[in-house]
Amino acid sequence: MMVNKIPVHVAIIPDGNRRWAKEKGLGILKGVEKSAEFENITSLLDEASRLGIKYFSLWGFSTENWKRGEEEIAFIFNLIFKSINNLKEYAKNKKIKFRHIGRKDRLPKNVVKILGEFERDTERNNGLNVQFLLDYGGRDEIIRGVNKILREGKKEINEKEFERYLDTKGIPDSDLIIRTGGEQRLSGLMSYQSSYAELYFTEIYFPDFDASELKKAVEWFSNVKRRFGGD
Repeated sequence: MMVNKIPVHVAIIPDGNRRWAKEKGLGILKGVEKSAEFENITSLLDEASRLGIKYFSLWGFSTENWKRGEEEIAFIFNLIFKSINNLKEYAKNKKIKFRHIGRKDRLPKNVVKILGEFERDTERNNGLNVQFLLDYGGRDEIIRGVNKILREGKKEINEKEFERYLDTKGIPDSDLIIRTGGEQRLSGLMSYQSSYAELYFTEIYFPDFDASELKKAVEWFSNVKRRFGGD
């Protein structure tokens, strides 16, 4: 099938890791581990680039995920640290520009450090823009933005000005949001930026969501008539 309309910004809610592991008789953390494998992530980034997507956002850890057990949280952050380290050479070769979206004040110091290094090392790259959402929640992002405005003493602000106070400053709104794992909700992903995003829900668990599944989602998007409130 020909893909004739490409979303500029695709965001993914990678759900289903635990259920994937449970159905295979594995420990729940095996699903997270499978999802974060270098080959899994880079195959999606390669396909996004091949399709012509300009911005690709992946949610790695939400503000609500702190409710999970300490062992699981420690495992996830250790995996994130290793994954980012493994992606450095790939990003350099592919000219990927990386940005962290979310809070930094609650993350482990080694993770904050490597995120900052990765951003600085790739800030001049002109390839695929990759946003990694870590300790991110849509409501939390808006509240932090409002507090920045209040600290500056502003009394009134318009939409364009407000967008400068969000984590996604300079990044276009999401066109296509994909949620894997069968659930049909956004769970606070880009609450402000998703007003006119097309929503694609798939039963496929994220560990099995590969390049072909991404292409399938983009093919679906290419057939959607987008009116943005008009005729």
